[in-house]
Amino acid sequence: MIQTLVFYLFATIVIAAGVMTIASRNPVHSVLWLILAFFNAAGLMLLVGAEFIAMLLVIVYVGAVAVLFLFVVMMLDIDFAELRAGFAKYLPFGTLLALVLLAEIIFAVAAWNAGGIEVSAKAAPTDPNVPNIELLGTVLYTRYLYVFEGAGLVLLVAMVGAIVLTQRTRRGTRPQNISAQNRRRPEDAIRNIEQPVGQGVEL
Repeated sequence: MIQTLVFYLFATIVIAAGVMTIASRNPVHSVLWLILAFFNAAGLMLLVGAEFIAMLLVIVYVGAVAVLFLFVVMMLDIDFAELRAGFAKYLPFGTLLALVLLAEIIFAVAAWNAGGIEVSAKAAPTDPNVPNIELLGTVLYTRYLYVFEGAGLVLLVAMVGAIVLTQRTRRGTRPQNISAQNRRRPEDAIRNIEQPVGQGVEL
Protein backbone atom coordinates (compact mmCIF):
# COMPACT_ATOMS: atom_id res chain seq x y z
CA MET A 1 0.00 0.00 0.00
CA ILE A 2 2.81 2.39 0.88
CA GLN A 3 4.66 1.60 -2.36
CA THR A 4 1.50 2.30 -4.37
CA LEU A 5 0.98 5.65 -2.67
CA VAL A 6 4.63 6.61 -3.17
CA PHE A 7 4.44 5.58 -6.83
CA TYR A 8 1.40 7.75 -7.50
CA LEU A 9 2.98 10.62 -5.57
CA PHE A 10 6.22 10.49 -7.60
CA ALA A 11 4.34 9.98 -10.88
CA THR A 12 2.03 12.92 -10.22
CA ILE A 13 4.92 15.21 -9.38
CA VAL A 14 6.85 14.10 -12.48
CA ILE A 15 3.89 14.86 -14.75
CA ALA A 16 3.17 18.18 -13.04
CA ALA A 17 6.84 19.21 -13.16
CA GLY A 18 7.03 18.28 -16.85
CA VAL A 19 3.98 20.41 -17.62
CA MET A 20 5.39 23.34 -15.64
CA THR A 21 8.73 22.97 -17.44
CA ILE A 22 6.97 23.64 -20.72
CA ALA A 23 4.45 26.19 -19.44
CA SER A 24 6.78 28.40 -17.37
CA ARG A 25 7.53 31.77 -18.93
CA ASN A 26 10.76 32.20 -16.99
CA PRO A 27 13.49 29.88 -18.36
CA VAL A 28 15.18 29.66 -14.96
CA HIS A 29 11.93 28.41 -13.44
CA SER A 30 11.68 25.88 -16.27
CA VAL A 31 15.10 24.47 -15.39
CA LEU A 32 14.15 24.24 -11.71
CA TRP A 33 10.96 22.35 -12.61
CA LEU A 34 13.07 20.07 -14.80
CA ILE A 35 15.36 19.30 -11.86
CA LEU A 36 12.32 18.44 -9.74
CA ALA A 37 11.10 16.08 -12.47
CA PHE A 38 14.49 14.35 -12.57
CA PHE A 39 14.52 13.82 -8.80
CA ASN A 40 11.05 12.27 -8.78
CA ALA A 41 11.91 10.11 -11.81
CA ALA A 42 14.89 8.85 -9.80
CA GLY A 43 12.45 7.96 -7.02
CA LEU A 44 10.38 5.93 -9.49
CA MET A 45 13.50 4.07 -10.59
CA LEU A 46 14.25 3.21 -6.96
CA LEU A 47 10.77 1.74 -6.57
CA VAL A 48 11.37 -0.74 -9.42
CA GLY A 49 14.82 -1.68 -8.12
CA ALA A 50 16.88 0.18 -10.73
CA GLU A 51 19.07 2.07 -8.28
CA PHE A 52 21.86 2.52 -10.81
CA ILE A 53 19.58 4.40 -13.23
CA ALA A 54 18.28 6.46 -10.30
CA MET A 55 21.79 7.53 -9.37
CA LEU A 56 22.51 8.35 -13.03
CA LEU A 57 19.46 10.61 -13.12
CA VAL A 58 20.62 12.48 -10.04
CA ILE A 59 24.34 12.66 -10.81
CA VAL A 60 24.36 13.09 -14.60
CA TYR A 61 21.14 14.92 -15.38
CA VAL A 62 20.64 16.96 -12.23
CA GLY A 63 24.29 17.43 -11.33
CA ALA A 64 25.58 18.17 -14.83
CA VAL A 65 23.03 18.79 -17.56
CA ALA A 66 20.38 20.74 -15.65
CA VAL A 67 22.84 22.78 -13.59
CA LEU A 68 24.92 23.58 -16.68
CA PHE A 69 21.80 24.64 -18.55
CA LEU A 70 20.77 26.77 -15.57
CA PHE A 71 24.11 28.61 -15.54
CA VAL A 72 23.99 29.08 -19.33
CA VAL A 73 20.48 30.53 -19.14
CA MET A 74 21.42 32.86 -16.28
CA MET A 75 24.72 34.05 -17.79
CA LEU A 76 23.73 34.54 -21.43
CA ASP A 77 22.04 37.75 -22.45
CA ILE A 78 19.09 36.26 -24.33
CA ASP A 79 16.07 38.26 -25.38
CA PHE A 80 13.35 35.81 -24.37
CA ALA A 81 10.60 38.18 -25.47
CA GLU A 82 11.94 37.91 -29.01
CA LEU A 83 12.11 34.12 -28.74
CA ARG A 84 8.51 33.91 -27.56
CA ALA A 85 7.39 36.21 -30.39
CA GLY A 86 7.55 33.32 -32.88
CA PHE A 87 5.43 30.99 -30.74
CA ALA A 88 2.27 31.52 -32.80
CA LYS A 89 4.15 30.83 -36.03
CA TYR A 90 5.31 27.39 -34.88
CA LEU A 91 2.09 26.51 -33.04
CA PRO A 92 0.50 24.47 -35.92
CA PHE A 93 3.64 22.39 -36.43
CA GLY A 94 4.03 21.85 -32.69
CA THR A 95 0.39 20.80 -32.38
CA LEU A 96 0.77 18.34 -35.26
CA LEU A 97 3.91 16.87 -33.70
CA ALA A 98 2.17 16.55 -30.32
CA LEU A 99 -0.76 14.72 -31.93
CA VAL A 100 1.60 12.32 -33.70
CA LEU A 101 3.40 11.53 -30.45
CA LEU A 102 0.09 11.06 -28.63
CA ALA A 103 -1.08 8.65 -31.34
CA GLU A 104 2.15 6.66 -31.04
CA ILE A 105 1.73 6.40 -27.27
CA ILE A 106 -1.88 5.22 -27.66
CA PHE A 107 -0.85 2.60 -30.25
CA ALA A 108 1.99 1.39 -28.03
CA VAL A 109 -0.29 1.00 -24.99
CA ALA A 110 -2.92 -0.77 -27.10
CA ALA A 111 -0.33 -3.16 -28.54
CA TRP A 112 1.01 -3.88 -25.06
CA ASN A 113 -2.47 -4.62 -23.67
CA ALA A 114 -3.33 -6.80 -26.66
CA GLY A 115 -0.57 -9.23 -25.72
CA GLY A 116 1.64 -11.25 -27.99
CA ILE A 117 4.79 -9.28 -27.16
CA GLU A 118 7.23 -11.61 -25.44
CA VAL A 119 9.60 -9.15 -23.83
CA SER A 120 11.21 -11.81 -21.66
CA ALA A 121 12.15 -13.85 -24.75
CA LYS A 122 14.11 -10.96 -26.23
CA ALA A 123 15.70 -9.81 -22.99
CA ALA A 124 19.14 -10.97 -21.97
CA PRO A 125 19.15 -13.83 -19.44
CA THR A 126 20.00 -12.65 -15.93
CA ASP A 127 20.86 -14.29 -12.65
CA PRO A 128 18.67 -13.11 -9.74
CA ASN A 129 21.55 -13.66 -7.30
CA VAL A 130 23.82 -11.12 -9.05
CA PRO A 131 23.49 -7.40 -8.13
CA ASN A 132 21.68 -5.12 -10.54
CA ILE A 133 24.69 -2.93 -11.38
CA GLU A 134 26.90 -5.95 -12.08
CA LEU A 135 24.26 -7.41 -14.39
CA LEU A 136 23.92 -4.10 -16.21
CA GLY A 137 27.66 -3.85 -16.75
CA THR A 138 27.92 -7.45 -17.92
CA VAL A 139 25.11 -7.08 -20.47
CA LEU A 140 26.34 -3.67 -21.62
CA TYR A 141 29.89 -4.83 -22.35
CA THR A 142 29.00 -8.22 -23.87
CA ARG A 143 25.67 -8.35 -25.72
CA TYR A 144 25.33 -4.61 -26.39
CA LEU A 145 29.02 -3.81 -26.82
CA TYR A 146 28.71 -2.51 -30.39
CA VAL A 147 25.70 -0.37 -29.51
CA PHE A 148 27.63 1.06 -26.57
CA GLU A 149 30.65 1.85 -28.75
CA GLY A 150 28.37 3.41 -31.38
CA ALA A 151 26.87 5.70 -28.74
CA GLY A 152 30.38 6.69 -27.70
CA LEU A 153 31.27 7.54 -31.31
CA VAL A 154 28.13 9.67 -31.64
CA LEU A 155 29.06 11.59 -28.48
CA LEU A 156 32.62 12.01 -29.77
CA VAL A 157 31.38 13.44 -33.07
CA ALA A 158 29.02 15.77 -31.21
CA MET A 159 31.86 16.99 -28.98
CA VAL A 160 34.19 17.61 -31.93
CA GLY A 161 31.39 19.40 -33.78
CA ALA A 162 30.70 21.66 -30.80
CA ILE A 163 34.41 22.53 -30.54
CA VAL A 164 34.62 23.30 -34.27
CA LEU A 165 31.53 25.51 -34.16
CA THR A 166 32.90 27.54 -31.26
CA GLN A 167 36.32 28.11 -32.87
CA ARG A 168 35.91 31.54 -34.44
CA THR A 169 38.71 33.67 -35.88
CA ARG A 170 38.73 36.93 -33.94
CA ARG A 171 40.54 39.93 -35.30
CA GLY A 172 42.20 42.60 -33.22
CA THR A 173 43.31 40.23 -30.46
CA ARG A 174 46.85 39.71 -29.22
CA PRO A 175 47.69 36.00 -29.02
CA GLN A 176 49.70 34.70 -26.13
CA ASN A 177 53.30 33.68 -26.88
CA ILE A 178 54.30 31.21 -24.18
CA SER A 179 57.91 30.74 -25.35
CA ALA A 180 58.53 34.50 -25.44
CA GLN A 181 57.14 34.83 -21.91
CA ASN A 182 59.39 32.03 -20.66
CA ARG A 183 62.48 33.62 -22.28
CA ARG A 184 61.83 37.01 -20.67
CA ARG A 185 64.44 38.02 -18.09
CA PRO A 186 63.76 40.06 -14.94
CA GLU A 187 65.96 42.96 -16.14
CA ASP A 188 63.79 43.25 -19.26
CA ALA A 189 60.65 43.82 -17.21
CA ILE A 190 61.96 45.74 -14.17
CA ARG A 191 63.58 49.17 -14.15
CA ASN A 192 65.27 50.48 -10.99
CA ILE A 193 65.30 54.30 -10.72
CA GLU A 194 65.83 56.84 -7.98
CA GLN A 195 62.61 58.79 -7.95
CA PRO A 196 62.99 62.39 -6.69
CA VAL A 197 60.68 63.47 -3.92
CA GLY A 198 57.63 65.42 -5.06
CA GLN A 199 57.73 64.31 -8.70
CA GLY A 200 55.60 61.84 -10.54
CA VAL A 201 56.73 58.67 -12.22
CA GLU A 202 57.53 58.85 -15.94
CA LEU A 203 56.21 55.84 -17.83
